[in-house]
Amino acid sequence: MTELTADDCVWRNARLATLDPSQSQPYGLLDDYALIVRDGRIRAVIPVDAIPAHNSRSIDLEGRLVTPGLIDCHTHLVFGGSRAQEWEQRLMGASYQQISAAGGGINATVHATRHSSDIELECLAFPRLVRLMREGVTTVEIKSGYGLDMQSEEKMLRVAGNLAKTNPIEVSRTLLAAHTTPPEYKDDPDGYIALVCETILPRLWQDGLFEAVDVFCENVGFSPAQAERVFQSARAKGIPVKGHVEQLSSLGGAQLVSRYQGLSADHIEYLSEAGVAAMRESGTVAVLLPGAFYFLNEKQKPPVELLRRYQVPMAVATDFNPGTSPFTSLHLAMNMACVQFGLTPEEAWLGVTRHAAQALGRKHTHGQLAVGFVADFVVWDAEHPVEMVYEPMRNPLFRRVFRGEVSL
Repeated sequence: MTELTADDCVWRNARLATLDPSQSQPYGLLDDYALIVRDGRIRAVIPVDAIPAHNSRSIDLEGRLVTPGLIDCHTHLVFGGSRAQEWEQRLMGASYQQISAAGGGINATVHATRHSSDIELECLAFPRLVRLMREGVTTVEIKSGYGLDMQSEEKMLRVAGNLAKTNPIEVSRTLLAAHTTPPEYKDDPDGYIALVCETILPRLWQDGLFEAVDVFCENVGFSPAQAERVFQSARAKGIPVKGHVEQLSSLGGAQLVSRYQGLSADHIEYLSEAGVAAMRESGTVAVLLPGAFYFLNEKQKPPVELLRRYQVPMAVATDFNPGTSPFTSLHLAMNMACVQFGLTPEEAWLGVTRHAAQALGRKHTHGQLAVGFVADFVVWDAEHPVEMVYEPMRNPLFRRVFRGEVSL
């Protein structure tokens, strides 16, 4: 490489878990290496003894482990209210139908979100975001979907954008207006889908408030035909799509997402082999959400062996939300993915770095310690990446680096 300049920063004496597929060792491990960073990007990954003479800033990491910044590629971080008491009611024997009839369930979150101001929603979301950041998360996806009308969906996406402006984290915003049918359209779900396709989606896209469109395609959400209407509207504007699919039943949602070259198919407990094959063909990432599986005490597991056989990338995310996965810990999600779904720890790490980046359309810029990639990385007081998966409640974070600068 050329000589270093005063604009470079040398992070030296590190053990790198690069997660770079060009490296032959598990986790892409490299001992006694350095990262050369300039202008928020990784300029070089070189052995310590190959660092040229320089007058650059130099940081001695004293042999600590460095990994890419973690990526939580599926969250519902912005919402109003709480559903803790409703969870207690469920544990005491109340059915979801009884809770919903009494004003609970997702409609309770919709009501609370609609009646919360931007500031109130941001104040609620901020500590959730901080908990993720303190675990080493540097990129997070945040969905709308608890507004279900133009004004409230816009508000949620605006708050998600404000969180990115005021915190050292990259936020990927997703429009999930087709999350469920709002109360005012209870008897006309097709009418609501028309509102999403003809008004909400085009206007909020024009305002630059999101980068992908999501749909809950499920027997308690929207049918494949309704979901396809949304995808067609997105495709007409060149907007990437993704889907909550095959969580509770097999409706062919993964094939539908794949037909539109979707970024990801998420949940997928009831995914069929035909769905796996379609995802392989389209390059769609399988996003595993073990928090919801655990919280709902589900029994049907995602077909991990089929996903491996077809070489479909598997991402892992928190799915943080008030109703089915109230966990702001990506380390815990990694552990759950291993214990409940049978992922290896290395697969779990790929799931929150390289594959999560792909699920957000960032596979060429995020999720690896490699030349040209964004300099988002984490320095750990640890020897091996498995430690964060094995013991998720012990957080050995030493430094969190965002765009080349220490942020925690």
